[in-house]
This record gives sequence, structure tokens and C-alpha cells, in this order.
Amino acid sequence: MNPTTLANAQVGDVCLVTEIAQEPVELRSRLYALGVIPGASIQILRVAPLGDPMQIKVGATLLSMRKTDARIIIVQIQ
Repeated sequence: MNPTTLANAQVGDVCLVTEIAQEPVELRSRLYALGVIPGASIQILRVAPLGDPMQIKVGATLLSMRKTDARIIIVQIQ
């Protein structure tokens, strides 16, 4: 599949992180600290009724993420 952003993934998708945008630096650093790094596998668990936020699983960690933040994460849907 072609690369897309995590914001475009659907519930149940398993995605491989291929890249994280350079900006904003603070968000990129926070994502790295939470384990969202290139090569990580992310599963989309839930999306709120209005589409924001989304709940994801990275390893054994569950995270809630805004779609605006998910747009800087480039993934390949598996």
C-alpha cells in the first residue's frame, strides 16, 4: 500500500510507522518518548463519534491522539 498519515487510518487497521515529520519539534519529541517511532507498529482501536480523538495501541501502551497530531505520522497500512 501507499504511505498515508495515521489520521487517515480506520478502526482495526494495523500501521507501520515509516516517518514522522520534522515539525513541530515538541510533538515529535513527545511521540518518540511514547514509543511512536519509525518502525513501530500501531493499531487503531477506536475513533470518537465525531472523528476526534482516536485511541491507538503502540506495543502494550494505549494512547489517545488528536487527528491534528496524527497527521504528522506517516504510516504504511498493513
